[in-house]
Amino acid sequence: MAGFYSPPFRIRTGVPVNQKQAIKELEALPTDNPLREKAVDLLLNLRTTLQLKEAPDEEENDLIMTLSPIYLEKLEEVRLEGRLEGQRNFIEGLLRLRFGSIDGELTAIVDKASTLAPDEILPLLTQLSREELINRFSQARE
Repeated sequence: MAGFYSPPFRIRTGVPVNQKQAIKELEALPTDNPLREKAVDLLLNLRTTLQLKEAPDEEENDLIMTLSPIYLEKLEEVRLEGRLEGQRNFIEGLLRLRFGSIDGELTAIVDKASTLAPDEILPLLTQLSREELINRFSQARE
């Protein structure tokens, strides 16, 4: 496996660099950069493959450790996305329960409401009228 990922990497400039330098350059790219997102996915697949190997050598263990911060960052990103999606689903379900359906006006407040803490949003969703909710969150967007 050593030869599989040992050749010099070429990031942005086309100049050969070593693995650690390539990973540092990757980490320096903006998080919304499509090249970074794709490269991170590929490197995390490599990390997983190396971890599943029965007896990774020293170089492979070093690469696993170098990729661990990227892995933890991606894991936290996925957790946050999952939490926000769960909160969105909860808010939509509660609005549907209270008002029968969710129209465009109520849909518009879901994103804003999902950024609030559950103990902050729950009283608003259960106590305010439809019009009060729309007014409250349309003011918050301005």
